[in-house]
Amino acid sequence: MAEETRNGFGLDVLLAVWSRRKWLAILTFAAPMCAAVSLITFLPNIYRSTATVLVDRQQIPEAFVRSTVTSAFETRLHTISQEILSRARLEVLINRFGLYSDLQGRLPFEEIIRRMRRDIKLELKSAEVRGLREATVAFTISYQGGDAATVSLVTNTLASFYQEENSKARERQATGTAEFLNVQLGETKRRLDEQEQRVSEFKRRHLGELPQQMETNLATLERLHAQLRLNADNQTRAAERRQALSSQLAEAESLVPPTPVAASGSVAPPESSEARLARLKQELTRLRSQFSEKYPDVALLAAEVTALEREVDGTKSRESTTGEKPATPQTTPLTPYLLRLKEALSEVEAEIKILKSEDGRLRNGIASYQARVENVPRREQEFRELSRDYDSTRELYQTLLKRFEEAQLAESMEQRQKGEQFRVLEPAVPNPEPAAPNRLRLLLMALLVSLGLAVGAVVVAEHVDTSFHAVDDLRAVSALPVLISIPRIVTQTDLRRGRWRMRLATGAALIGLVLIVGIAYLAASGNEHLVSLLSRSAGS
Repeated sequence: MAEETRNGFGLDVLLAVWSRRKWLAILTFAAPMCAAVSLITFLPNIYRSTATVLVDRQQIPEAFVRSTVTSAFETRLHTISQEILSRARLEVLINRFGLYSDLQGRLPFEEIIRRMRRDIKLELKSAEVRGLREATVAFTISYQGGDAATVSLVTNTLASFYQEENSKARERQATGTAEFLNVQLGETKRRLDEQEQRVSEFKRRHLGELPQQMETNLATLERLHAQLRLNADNQTRAAERRQALSSQLAEAESLVPPTPVAASGSVAPPESSEARLARLKQELTRLRSQFSEKYPDVALLAAEVTALEREVDGTKSRESTTGEKPATPQTTPLTPYLLRLKEALSEVEAEIKILKSEDGRLRNGIASYQARVENVPRREQEFRELSRDYDSTRELYQTLLKRFEEAQLAESMEQRQKGEQFRVLEPAVPNPEPAAPNRLRLLLMALLVSLGLAVGAVVVAEHVDTSFHAVDDLRAVSALPVLISIPRIVTQTDLRRGRWRMRLATGAALIGLVLIVGIAYLAASGNEHLVSLLSRSAGS
């Protein structure tokens, strides 16, 4: 019974509060609700169309043709997006389809470009690959606007832009790679030709000094050293023979007294130098007809003829200078023994001259071959350096040639569109249902907010109002007993005044609601940006 009393008391309080604050609650609820209903009603419809683009991988196996486009697909897709969403591309679309015509007079064109970029959405669709990261197999392009047909056309145009730009980007990258490799190949070929020419010139100039001729040079050098030692021995023996012959000749001449040459010619004069020279020349002519110049007898006799010619020339020059003939010396009679000794001594002198000449030739040959042998390590080092540079350049040239051929195949593949391509799997179609706004959700949210405002206004009004509305309220506060309560006396004047106040308040409320509806219409008419904000707020 007590619980029913308390419930009844609470309901009576609510009814009393409603009786006092009903018009405040109605107005507080009606104003935001009318504004929200008007705003939601007059908001423009936003349509969204989506096109699905499938990523077709390379049609030719990579084992046969390797693609030169090595950048990651996601990176390349974002690069293409930046190209498509550039100001020039979007300006073409805006002018082509007449987009944002209501904003072109009120907003700067850069703001319209940013608005269109916000209306375009790109979403990747990936698939899990075992053991690898997720691979993108497709992506969607969507665009939103106020006209469903125009939105679908713009979406399909954007999809075609992605297709064209992907093909151009891949072909451009493949062509650039091929051109770069072609330039590098030409420079490497020129450097290879220069190095090959230097190697050929080095081989032609220093062929006898290369390492493979080392044994031949050493053998020749050893042979020349042996000939030099033999020549030295021969010179020693010839010098000893000359010394012995000179001693014998001096001893023989000392044993034979000199015989003066008489003017009357009683004693036969010795053979003159001219006669002896003529005789020796005849003998030399005879020997040359039988033997070569290198024959020992011919060489000795030629040397003796040369020495005798110098002696005769010197004698003649002295006679022409002084004008007197030299006194006839006392000569030793020429016996056959003395003649043989002198001939032997002349032969030894000639042999010594020949041996000395041969000694000089051998020493020059030894010096030449010694220089060759000493130059072999240096030449070998130079040849190794030239060969190493040539081999490395040749390997680089072969590598570049192989890569250039692969790049040409990849370029041909991209030109024939056999590489990775974008294919529109599901083109965009006009969507009869608007994507935004969601009016039912917005109405429910507006209803809840209006109710909350009304309840809040009533609670605040009751809290602020300090007057007593019932006897029990006064008894609860005052310690004095309440003897009697007098109800309010309403006269006809009060009634008329109340009715006028009611009419004025109702008119003011209606005018306010009309103003609210008008303001909501102005705010919502064609305001797609507000639709986007409300959609995001409702979604969050």
